Amino acid sequence: MSVITLTSDLGTTDYYAAALKASILRLVPTVNIIDITHEIPPFNIARAAFVLRNVWKDFPEGSIHLIGIDTQWSRDSPFVLIKRSGHYFIGTDNGLFSLIFDEPGDAEVYDIGMKGDENMVFPSKAIFVPIAAALLQNKSPEELGQRKEAYKVRPGIKPVVAYDNIRGTVIYVDTYGNVITNITRELFEREVGDQPFSIVLRKGDRDLTKICRSYQEVPEGEKVATFTSAGYLEIAINKGVEGSGGGASGLLGLRENDVVRIEFDKE
Repeated sequence: MSVITLTSDLGTTDYYAAALKASILRLVPTVNIIDITHEIPPFNIARAAFVLRNVWKDFPEGSIHLIGIDTQWSRDSPFVLIKRSGHYFIGTDNGLFSLIFDEPGDAEVYDIGMKGDENMVFPSKAIFVPIAAALLQNKSPEELGQRKEAYKVRPGIKPVVAYDNIRGTVIYVDTYGNVITNITRELFEREVGDQPFSIVLRKGDRDLTKICRSYQEVPEGEKVATFTSAGYLEIAINKGVEGSGGGASGLLGLRENDVVRIEFDKE
């Protein structure tokens, strides 16, 4: 099964996403095209990376992930093809990939050569799609680009660990208004463990003193802390979507880059 996934900031109101898919089908009519999302805010590579790092491993090996975010070519940010763990990624080497992958791992990075006459108005369609089609036609990465040492590293925002607290930030707000932080389950278990703790939100609330396994462990409309399937601390309102009281982001006044702190007593 041949799969191409699409992640972009094209939106779905205009014709751009449809044109991108049409260009793929024209070259590879039998491919399965999966829209991960076209609703990334313009040029927001951090959000695109968060979405991709949570889903790319769910696809079968051999999948090609086309990433149309901030597709402005420059010598400092060239277009690249990356092979990792049996998957292929096509996008701009602007730090995006260092945010998708925790470590380089087995990544092979290839600089997509530019002749100079490419259509740069819509690179995802004019440049990325032919590379994806060539891979599906059994071209090797070595035939499509020049091997380079590594992709560009862009430092991500990491939680700050102090003696008796962890200071994290909101990195994503989903459609339900659930607030996802950069505090991982691994970090929580290592620093807090079984000790009593309080999660301090923007308004100074300290009501959250328990990590739940599901939203349903609290009454409807109540705050709940849990870990996402990918292992990130999430603050939510049980069934708090629009029309039912609102989500955590709206009700608690939490937005991306806001601080969420876990306080605990060190033994």
